[in-house]
Amino acid sequence: MKRLLAALLATGFFSGPGWAQDGGVWLQVEARPTLSQAEARARAYAGRFDAVSGYALGSGWYGIALGPYDPAEARRLLGELKAAGAIPGDAFVADGTQYRSRFWPVGARGDAPGRASAATAPDSAAAPETEATAAPAPSELPAPAAPRETLAEARASEARLDRTARERLQVALRWAGVYDAAIDGAFGAGTRAAMAEWQRQNGFEATGVLSSTQRAALIDAYEAVLDGLGLELVSDDQAGVAVEMPTALVARGEVRPPFVHYDATGDLDAQVLLISQPGGAKRLAGLYEIMQTLEIVPPEGPRGLDARSFVIEGADANRVTHVEAAVIDGAIKGFALIWPAGDEDRRQRLLSRMQASFAARSGVLEPAAVPADEAQSIDLVAGLELRRPLRERAGIFVDEAGTVATAAEAVAGCGDVAIDGLRGASVEMADAASGLALLRPAAPLAPRGIATFQTGVPRIGDKVAVAGFPYGGALSLATATFGRLADIRGPGGEEDLKRLELKTQPGDVGGPVLDMGGAVLGLLLPGDRQEDRVLPDGVALVLESETLLAALDAAGIEAKRSEARVEDTVQAVARRAGEMTALVSCWE
Repeated sequence: MKRLLAALLATGFFSGPGWAQDGGVWLQVEARPTLSQAEARARAYAGRFDAVSGYALGSGWYGIALGPYDPAEARRLLGELKAAGAIPGDAFVADGTQYRSRFWPVGARGDAPGRASAATAPDSAAAPETEATAAPAPSELPAPAAPRETLAEARASEARLDRTARERLQVALRWAGVYDAAIDGAFGAGTRAAMAEWQRQNGFEATGVLSSTQRAALIDAYEAVLDGLGLELVSDDQAGVAVEMPTALVARGEVRPPFVHYDATGDLDAQVLLISQPGGAKRLAGLYEIMQTLEIVPPEGPRGLDARSFVIEGADANRVTHVEAAVIDGAIKGFALIWPAGDEDRRQRLLSRMQASFAARSGVLEPAAVPADEAQSIDLVAGLELRRPLRERAGIFVDEAGTVATAAEAVAGCGDVAIDGLRGASVEMADAASGLALLRPAAPLAPRGIATFQTGVPRIGDKVAVAGFPYGGALSLATATFGRLADIRGPGGEEDLKRLELKTQPGDVGGPVLDMGGAVLGLLLPGDRQEDRVLPDGVALVLESETLLAALDAAGIEAKRSEARVEDTVQAVARRAGEMTALVSCWE
């Protein structure tokens, strides 16, 4: 090889007539899946050849090429260098159309791909031969590349792969976009076709059998997406958890049982939580419910719980979150990976590594009292913000199955509706004209109380109560606010409305308005029910009970009715109001 290189240099092949400045071709000698790897290989070739260039190839690959040369000379040189073992057996003649931005030589970035400019032509073209241009000593040369495997040799080396290695190749082929069948380690017709397609896409002969070099290149490309994450096995003794973690992106932060926070250290909004707490199946189920209320866990996505473990995935426009935990030796151990949306390839690969490396070790986070000087909030759980609904309103339980009457405004534009925290309620009816909506829970509920509707005519000036959630869901029971019936008609004489002298809050909307016997006179409507009219403070409108009953009858719901006029204590009415009032939450 030394004699061949010296002869080529001596004849001026790299700087004389064989060097093509325009219309030439290249010898592509290698392709690497990362820029750092490609630069290292280009540097090695530059120690042996003057005519070394590096170009981005697209899809995350970088090519190292010699040239450009006259096409006929390039073909001759390709054979000679392969025979001498100076370049890999997979090297081939390339026309340069696939070359994009140039990364080598350093300083040549930005040159038009596929053509060498005068500024990047080798120095030997303008300088006489000197001792410095002589071939390097044998000890300075990299070891010759291994000869290209024959098809039979490739089959033989493939036959020595174990099942795990064969499945890994199928996973990498799937990642490369050429394979969509089962990951079973069986190289049938589908896998062979995928291998052939990968070979075609990467400039190799499409035999359907990957050589050792090709298998290595495929796996390198598959793993290259993790470059720069600083993957290391982190053993957190306090949590009793060991797992591979992207240490270049996150660092250990607060310990807030049941979590150890590993927070973002740079621009990428990534986060890892280690989960550790004593407990069994019951406590695991509680953690499963709590995790789904956190802001960092989007509500959309698959999730499931069994007696020993759970998995939650949630995704929205900003983030993708994966949480998993299990009961192991009397403790709950797990982790959460929070990753920016739009980077699914890296997230999936990182998640696979974390799952494969996860191990529960001795040690567990014990629940601890919150320090007296630490800021506390009902909107935080272990230092993590709770996810909040778009709005929270009130509703009236109208039957034993948990059907709820509420204001149409309460459910307008909701992606999901919850009744007393139970998501998935269906909107059976929403009438913008009357302002009424009817909801059915996702599963039967057992209300504490059911509304009884007053069918008699109340007297103006009577004391009334409105039940609702002026503080949102901060309180588990509805709050009663007392006022007076100002008119049995609306401000414009509307027969289906009543007017109250009562100061209400948005969280009261949709709740029941009761007389002092605890019977429902109607349903509270929003103050800005009409776009061009906003009620003054201390004035509220009620959709009267006859309209409510007609809607319930139409829906096949047999509501309770009463004409009796009784007088009870404020405490008794407030208790009755709280029992029949549902919290209606509107979620994105």
